[in-house]
Amino acid sequence: MDSALFQENERTAAVTDERQIADLGPFTTERGYEFTSIQIAYETWGQPNDARDNAILVCHALSGDAHAIGWWSRLIGPGKAIDTDTYFVICSNVLGGCQGSTGPSSLAEDGLPFGSRFPIISINDMVDAQARLVDHLGINRLLAVAGGSMGGMQALAWSVRHPERIQKCFVTASGAAHSAMQIGFNEVGRQAIMRDPKWRGGDYPLNDPPKDGLSVARMLGHITFLSEDAFGQKFARRLQGKDAFSYHFGVEFEVESYLNYQGDKFTGRFDANSLLVLTRALDYFELKDLRAAKAEFLFASFTSDWLYPPHQSETLHQMAIAAGLKSEHVLIDLPFGHDAFLLDGDVQGARVRAFLG
Repeated sequence: MDSALFQENERTAAVTDERQIADLGPFTTERGYEFTSIQIAYETWGQPNDARDNAILVCHALSGDAHAIGWWSRLIGPGKAIDTDTYFVICSNVLGGCQGSTGPSSLAEDGLPFGSRFPIISINDMVDAQARLVDHLGINRLLAVAGGSMGGMQALAWSVRHPERIQKCFVTASGAAHSAMQIGFNEVGRQAIMRDPKWRGGDYPLNDPPKDGLSVARMLGHITFLSEDAFGQKFARRLQGKDAFSYHFGVEFEVESYLNYQGDKFTGRFDANSLLVLTRALDYFELKDLRAAKAEFLFASFTSDWLYPPHQSETLHQMAIAAGLKSEHVLIDLPFGHDAFLLDGDVQGARVRAFLG
């Protein structure tokens, strides 16, 4: 097997910034918080056809952004499964994020960052903001909504919240609701941030954020992205730059160096409060059925994904069947862990290409 495939998706910021910013006006959240105005950052690829019925909305995962052609390069692009020569592809940074959309690090009306004043939001709020963006772009109905992990939850919310506006729904490596273990992972990450003295209750200066806590939260996240097999292939028990133990609490193993690097790198592109807000939205999400949906569904899961295990996708598939909807669940045998949904463009790509028709 190609060892290069064991390299997880880098999840880096876009090399070139092609973002556009949509000012969408006043917005009220599901819990009643009233924004005087929200901004949503987005990118598009391809062009709407004359009938304006070839639009696909791509929803990003927790640490993603609007640059879907970058982080999902194995599925999106000219000639790929989500073909930008055929479809008008849209991706936005979610409400609550920190890559151009209104979030905790955005400036409030008083000219200061929202910080602790930013409201608790939901997956539904993210989706309703996206619906406003789709309106802004002049699209009445989407050919498809697609997403993995948190993006999959957004796609699911689209299917029941705006059922008349989507024809197809592709959900990969996701679930109807977080399990206790998934909530537990998120809580450890949140506590790492909130126990950093520099968090300051959420009102930290943007030039002096709680980097240490955010870095530790990201280190935990990276562990959940991969599989035991992937870690073994990448690192085994190899030491970092030496042949024998040093018998101290510094870096001894390659995997320790890797996690420290990934954690520290993440602090340069992500806001700690956004991680708190978005993980809370993930944990609150709970889809009880798909009876309100009208879309056709494709679910994908991966045998080595222990963060969003296959049985969660099978549950979604059975929900769709119970609602009388056309649905398929494909279980893909790959050893890359949760990252497989970002790394696999072959098996997943073939299914998506057929699904889009």
